[in-house]
Amino acid sequence: MVTRWLQHLFTTPLLLRRRFPALLLDEIETAIRDSEKHHQGEIRFAIETALPFSALWRGVSARQAAVETFSDLRVWDTQDNSGVLIYLLLADHDLEIVADRGIAEKVGQGEWDEIARIMEQHFRAGQFREGALEGIRRVTALLAAHFPPGGRNPDELSNKPAIIKR
Repeated sequence: MVTRWLQHLFTTPLLLRRRFPALLLDEIETAIRDSEKHHQGEIRFAIETALPFSALWRGVSARQAAVETFSDLRVWDTQDNSGVLIYLLLADHDLEIVADRGIAEKVGQGEWDEIARIMEQHFRAGQFREGALEGIRRVTALLAAHFPPGGRNPDELSNKPAIIKR
């Protein structure tokens, strides 16, 4: 527990800016915008540097923080319940993908976990651009297979990556 607290204490916003500079955040936004032309899903990408100590004290996991972020960003609030959140908690070196119920009926959690593992491998190697963009490509492929684009395909959620500060 002390190790996790120290990781969160020393993982600063500076680290986030080094790993995800403004140019990369712009590329992620563009990749999401382009992705959503190929399916009826909605993708949000969120990065949280570290959890507050109150959350650490309560033992909040990266998955729990991802679900809370899913709600806070209203990823669930799409017409077809087709939102997907890619959530990165830098301090824990953990990536979680949360899918709305419309997608979860067609795509099992194991498929999302596989994408998360691939992204985490890139991140561990210091390849943040490659990991983020590869993850978006793979999410796009799953969504295109199960939620192909229809006649009306509004952009319901922001494509801009969210930097979470609690």
